[in-house]
This record gives sequence, structure tokens and C-alpha cells, in this order.
Amino acid sequence: MTDIQPQSEPNLNPEGNPEPSREPRTAAYQLIAAHLLEGRAVPGEEIALRVDQTLTQDATGTLVMQELEALGLDRARTEVSVQYVDHNILQADERNAEDHAFLRSAAHRFGLWYSKPGNGVSHPTHMQRFGIPGKTLIGSDSHTCAGGALGMLAIGTGGLDVALAIAGRPLYLRMPKIWGVRLHGTLPDWVSAKDVILELLRRHGVKGGVDRIIEYHGPGLAQLTAMDRHVIANMGAELGATATVFPADAAVRDFLRAEGRESDFVPLEAEPGARYDLTEEIDLGALEPLIARPTSPGNVVPVREVVGTPVGQVVIGSSANPGLRDYAIAAAMVTGRQTSSEVSFDVNPSSREVLQDLTLTGGTFKLIAAGARIHQAGCMGCIGMGQAPAPGRNSLRTFPRNFPGRSGTTGDAVWLCSPETAAASALTGVITDPREWAAREGVEAPVLDLPARASVNLAMLEAPLPPEQAAGVALERGPNISALPELDALPEVIRGPVLLKVGDNVSTDEISPAGTEALPYRSNLPELSEFTLIRIDSEYPRRARAAGTHLIVAGDNYGQGSSREHAAITPRLLGLRVVLAKSFARIHWQNLANFGVLALEFADPADYERIEQGDELEVAGLHEALAPGSEPALRVRNTTRNEDYPATHRLSARQRAAVLAGGVIPALAGD
Repeated sequence: MTDIQPQSEPNLNPEGNPEPSREPRTAAYQLIAAHLLEGRAVPGEEIALRVDQTLTQDATGTLVMQELEALGLDRARTEVSVQYVDHNILQADERNAEDHAFLRSAAHRFGLWYSKPGNGVSHPTHMQRFGIPGKTLIGSDSHTCAGGALGMLAIGTGGLDVALAIAGRPLYLRMPKIWGVRLHGTLPDWVSAKDVILELLRRHGVKGGVDRIIEYHGPGLAQLTAMDRHVIANMGAELGATATVFPADAAVRDFLRAEGRESDFVPLEAEPGARYDLTEEIDLGALEPLIARPTSPGNVVPVREVVGTPVGQVVIGSSANPGLRDYAIAAAMVTGRQTSSEVSFDVNPSSREVLQDLTLTGGTFKLIAAGARIHQAGCMGCIGMGQAPAPGRNSLRTFPRNFPGRSGTTGDAVWLCSPETAAASALTGVITDPREWAAREGVEAPVLDLPARASVNLAMLEAPLPPEQAAGVALERGPNISALPELDALPEVIRGPVLLKVGDNVSTDEISPAGTEALPYRSNLPELSEFTLIRIDSEYPRRARAAGTHLIVAGDNYGQGSSREHAAITPRLLGLRVVLAKSFARIHWQNLANFGVLALEFADPADYERIEQGDELEVAGLHEALAPGSEPALRVRNTTRNEDYPATHRLSARQRAAVLAGGVIPALAGD
């Protein structure tokens, strides 16, 4: 990967609106320039972007709707906002159904579209029905970046950022660098889009895309459909990237035509001669089947290195392989064959539309005949809502994440791979390189005959109510939906124990778990707080309540993964006021500021080793340190060891005010 000079910022006309830069611009830079409201588009500086579209899903949406209520919103100010129900659709008791009723009433009240349970995973469904090249999209789900497959600037954020956007406010973020990834060559047989993104993860790990927008370009794009690009864009989140951008070209036009929306097509591509802040190349012809070992998407190796490893479960689906092609290739491979008796072969349709088309083309029957279990269209096993694997058995999944316990099984062993590798392994009962399987079975790579027109089904998508009707809708708040917490202002001095010291790459799945036990409490913050950090320390909630004000010390990339703001709120409810880390993942860092938790970074990462769990720390002079214009430097006093550690923060003036007030909502209330 090569660093080059950053692009110059866009010119602004006298009204402050962006005009085309004199220098050729990348596609991502064009999107930013067209939506820039405040700031300079210089890497590292805070900018404000106009938001055209938003999406929320049910695991994060209940808080978003309550935040809209707290903001006093009458009606959505965006062009399109959609509330999806795709996470909590396993209804073991009444709690998830209560949330669905609340979300439907809130969508009606605030003028949002509502996608009913079973209609599909938010990302591919939004792409099918609402995605438009050139638009901005933010969502309270980290995989919102999948929308970049259509030439959108699509960014995952915390729920409060989405609520503010629905209310007409801009999205604030630090201007990322633009990372140009040139694709060339032709994918070999039995290698597909999943292997492209796994190759980037193999090279760079889960921090490789932090503070970057990945822009794909080059002649290799010609063989990637829009849904292939969705696979790659979706897992940009696993690299930590702010967004992924593909050009809007013939492949995007073909996709929109198939969805009956060709009129929404707007061309977008990098201008000739555009320069990227960083550059990289991938020779598609040199790729081979890849697989991410447990328990990180960045733990990638060639499939050939792990062949023969026993498999107990194979799951195909999720937002990371959502296209009809991904199911059809698996169906073609298992046609006339039986999957191994040792394997549970599960299929998660990504959307009702994909399930209909798979059925019409005969793929559903082929999968069922081979032993597949067909589940409802939704996130399901990807978020730990069903399909939990047996302990001690390997589970191969075409999913985006394999963090510890995310499947719903403690001590799970989840591997991430392509549909080709998954299907071959389901047939053999061991991890299998699909190239070797094909050679052994004498199977040619299938040539898939997919329909030119999708089975568009709008039956489970409810349009916003007219304003006069929406104004009279009352929110249906069941007993499992708690009120938003009242957050107190930041004190001048914070003193407390280091209640937990954790290592690198702690995910929000570990901070605030998903799964069948915790997810039904996503709208009940006091109950949800009982699950906080229990995958790391089962006693943390009890110890936190006893300690009151406390701190957490962490390594690099703290808070990677999901955008769930619950991972900031529930520790705050238990007394967390400061996280001192080597570095933070982007979304969680923003969520901490949104809810008044001070995110500090070691000036010298070696000081991390000098602090032990249980040490008493003190951070004084906070009001002056966070005052407008003050230097972003503080000292953390370890009163147990009589040591001082220099620390810094990266908060903008806007974020400083929010943290001082105790969070964004208290700050807005005080304006």
C-alpha cells in the first residue's frame, strides 16, 4: 500500500456550498463535496455532511425512536428514512413483538417507511428498494456501508447520530483518507467476491481501514455485479473503514433495472487523473479461496491450509453474502447430492425478494433436497438469534463477523468463508477447498442463469403516513420499553478504580452482547445493563454497581464491530465515566462522546503496561481541559502507584461541549 499526497479540499462558492475542485476528484470525494455543509475536507478535520437517507433496525431502532421523541420531532426531515425489523425476529416471548409494535407506531408517527418482520435484512433490502447513486445514507448499523455498492456514501453510525439526521441535522465525522483499491484481472473459478474482501482483511486486519474510505476502481470491476460489490462493501466495516464506495456504472444500472428502478440511476465514477490518499492493487486472477479462522474476521488464511478440519454446521446467508447468486451457486453445487450427516446445513435468506427468486428458479427445492434447513428472511444466526452451534463444533458461515460468543454459544468456533467453500464443506463434513472438491467430483464451475427481473414484493413495506394522519398516532410503548436515562454533567474531577483492564480489539459484541438472551432487552436499558461486559468478566455489572464511578483501561481498537450505542450507554448507567485506551474504533468512540463518556488515549502506549486492574486513577481539571480552544492534553494520576500518565483526546469543540454536558441530548436541551 502506498501513501501519496491528499487531494485538495473542494472550492466553495460565496454561499459556502461546494463547487467542483479544479483537480480531478475520486468518486468518494465527489460525494463528500456534494454534501459538505461545514468544515474543510482535509483528512483528520471534522466535517458536517447533509444526510439524504437513513436506516434503522429493530435492535437499535427502539432507542432511535425514543431519541426522536426526546428531540421533539414532528416529522422526518430526510428524503427517505426506513425502520427495518430484521434482528429481533425470533419471538420466544412477548418482548420482541412489543418492540415491533412500538417501532411500527413510531414509524407512522414520525413519517418513516416500515419494513415488517420477515421482509429482509436492512442492507440488501434497502439497496433493492431505496438505494440511489450519489446519495448519502447513514444507519444505526455498522454494515450500512454496504450501500456503497451502488455509488452511495453510506456510513454506519450510532443511533443518536441517525436520530439527529432524521431531525434534519448534519452528520459530523472526521474527514477520512481516500484509499484507492484498484482491481484488475479475472476471478478464477470457485473464487468470488467474499474472497476479495477476505484478501484485504488478510493483508491489513481489523484496523486496516480505520479513518479511511475505501474506493474500488479499475478494470476488474467489470465482472462484479452490484450484489457482488455489496459483499465487499459490507465487510469494509470489518476493516474499520468509515465507508466503501464503488462507482455507479453499467453494473449498477443493470441492478436498478432489474429492480424496476432504472430511472434512479445516476452515473458516478472517479474523474480521469484523480489521485488517492493511499493506493493498493488486487490481482483478482491471483486470488484463491480464503477463510477467516475463529475468532476474528482479520484472522484470514487460505482454505487449503485448513482443509480436513471437521465441521458441524454450515450457514449460508446474511448481509455479507445476500445476493441471489450467493444462494444459487450453493444450490447448484449440492444439486443431486446430500450434505454430510455430520453437518447442520442452514440457509438464511437475506430478503423476501431473494427467497422468491430462489424459489422460482428452483434453487430452494435443490437446497431442501440436499438437506438444508430454510429459515426466515432476516439476520438470524448472524446476530445470535437462533442457529447457535454446538460447543466444540466448527461452524462455517458466509457471515461478516465471528467475534467470541456472537453466535450465541460460549466458546464457539465460527469461520467466515464464501458460499463456494461453505457448500463444498457442507457436502464433505470437513473444511474443503471448492477447487479440490470440483476436481475430485468432476464438476465444472456452474454458469448461473439468473432472472433479468427481480420479483419485487412491496407487500411487507409500509409507506409513511400523510402528515395530518401521522400527527395523531400514539406510540405503543409496552412494559419492556424503558425511558431514556437522564445523564448528569461531567464533574471537574473523576476518581475511581480501573474496574476492568482489557486487551486489543475488544468488540461491542463483548461490551453489550447480542443473542437470544440479551437482544430482547435492547429497549430496556436497566435490564440490558446486566449483560454489560459479561463475556469478559461475568461479575462486571455487580462490581460496577458497587464501585460507582469507575474507569476502563483498554488496548488498541477498543469498541470495534457493531454500531450499537448500548455499548456506551449501559456502562455509563453502571458508573463508567472514562475509557483510557491506546486507540478506539470510530463508531464506538463517537457513541462514547454522544453519551458523556470521556474517551482518552495514551500519549505513550507503553503506559498501558504500567496500570493494573484495581488501581485507583484520578483525572482532574476536566472543565478547563475540555474548554473551547484548550489543548487536547490531560494527565491521568495513578494514586495507587504514585505515577502520572500523559493522555490526549480527539474531541472536536462540538463533542467537548456534549461530553461536558453529559451527552448530546443534555447539551441540546441546554442550548
